Amino acid sequence: MARMMKAAVFEAIKKIVVKEVPIPEIGPDEVLIKVKYTGICGTDWSIYNGWYSADKLPMIAGHEFSGVIAETGKNVTRVKTGDRVTADINMSCGTCFYCMNGASLQCPNFTQLGIHTDGSFAEYVKAPARLVHVLPDKLSFEEGAFIEPVSCCIHAAKAMNAKLASSVAVIGCGLGVLHARMAVLRACAPVIVIGDNKKRLNIAKQMGADVIININEVADPVAEVKKLTGGRGADYVIEAVGKPKTYQQAWDMLRPGGTLDAFGIAGDGDYMQIRPLDFVLGEKKITGSCAGAGPDWPESITLIENGRIDPKPLFSMKVPLEDLEWALHELRRDPDLFKIFVSPEISKREVL
Repeated sequence: MARMMKAAVFEAIKKIVVKEVPIPEIGPDEVLIKVKYTGICGTDWSIYNGWYSADKLPMIAGHEFSGVIAETGKNVTRVKTGDRVTADINMSCGTCFYCMNGASLQCPNFTQLGIHTDGSFAEYVKAPARLVHVLPDKLSFEEGAFIEPVSCCIHAAKAMNAKLASSVAVIGCGLGVLHARMAVLRACAPVIVIGDNKKRLNIAKQMGADVIININEVADPVAEVKKLTGGRGADYVIEAVGKPKTYQQAWDMLRPGGTLDAFGIAGDGDYMQIRPLDFVLGEKKITGSCAGAGPDWPESITLIENGRIDPKPLFSMKVPLEDLEWALHELRRDPDLFKIFVSPEISKREVL
């Protein structure tokens, strides 16, 4: 008889049921992790609404997690039972053209734990042992569950490759706050964050942003960025919202010869207009980044462990697994909330 666990199953679009399901059976190269915390990501909201991975339902979502190894497969030697861990969620074949050329996120067989396969909104989750990262003793389980979003920002920072003393404008004050922190760590200046939430913008300022622009108070953020950059526009712009309007603003506030990093995920049918002359005569460039993978994960751990990034000001609340659906809606209702952690081990909500 199968061993059972509690899990929040996304059974259909806008339907989550917390119920008993079989504990995952691990293979010889996998580990079973007892989940401590899972952070709610915007991708979880997209899955809930059927905008993403609808063909995978029913499924257990959740991919920003931490926990303790409960079991190891017979071939596993690099980690052991009892280790405090998180895991890179990005699984690729390792042998195709893209994998062999260091671009595993473009692998035709690429899948993500908790997005395409069962994830961590449950008591247990399984993962390939090769993707598991042991947490330093000084990192809390909450910080361990925040490694994944930090790794995404590291990947974006590498793609953009901003130079020392270059100007960086970040549109969006969700993960945009972390993008701005990465720019500060690269000694960029000025670092400008543009958004519509006063609390989040203030956190960006506390994390080292030079200028914050509240679009509720500034009529034209493009003109404001140009004013702050000698009339040229920013050397680098990160779009971290995912809307055609903000992508257009990002392009417009980018100086000739500058680089736009596309991070915000827009809809399949969304488009923006770009003049080819901006590429030819203006020599503007675009990079894209969709996730953190490979070395981005240990680098994320290193930055948090050594205090270069302190994510705790972004932590809002912890809730029981049974409150996952409530929390998904609460994040949309209250824009001051940033990161909510879900745990199968707690019984009541806790404000952080």
